[in-house]
Amino acid sequence: MKSDRTTFLTPESVSPKWYVIDAEGMVVGRLASKISQVLMGKHRPDYTPHVVSGDYVVVVNADKVRFSGSDMQHPDHDYYTTKMAKKSYFHHSGWVGGLKEHSALNLWKKDPTAILGLAVRRMLPKGAQNRRMMERLKMYAGASHPHQAQQPQELPGHLVPASN
Repeated sequence: MKSDRTTFLTPESVSPKWYVIDAEGMVVGRLASKISQVLMGKHRPDYTPHVVSGDYVVVVNADKVRFSGSDMQHPDHDYYTTKMAKKSYFHHSGWVGGLKEHSALNLWKKDPTAILGLAVRRMLPKGAQNRRMMERLKMYAGASHPHQAQQPQELPGHLVPASN
């Protein structure tokens, strides 16, 4: 007899894969969208919303992502655009007058991988699942990474964002 029951994953039955992606020259939002899909596990046929069923993602050259917009000249950043010049990030301490604002360029100078990390974090579900999914994201500013032992594969073509 055929069973039309939905099967749900359990945390013990999840076997994550490792993927690597080179982020050089990719648009931040499009790349973050695809990375968040892989971290959540939405690309898998056995996706279960209440279980962290996603895969590990290793991002190399995370400091070389770009924003859309027309190119501008900047001595430090090769992918500096008009949108990056206008972009700002806000943080509130919770105290009166505690609103802090940082431009994208200042954030990039402080931590080159933070721009992509914030974009991915804000696309994931909030709460404890977010923290567990973000642990599976490994970002590096250079072209090398220390995860060769896990034998990461290239991100499949249908998950790579379209270049602009």
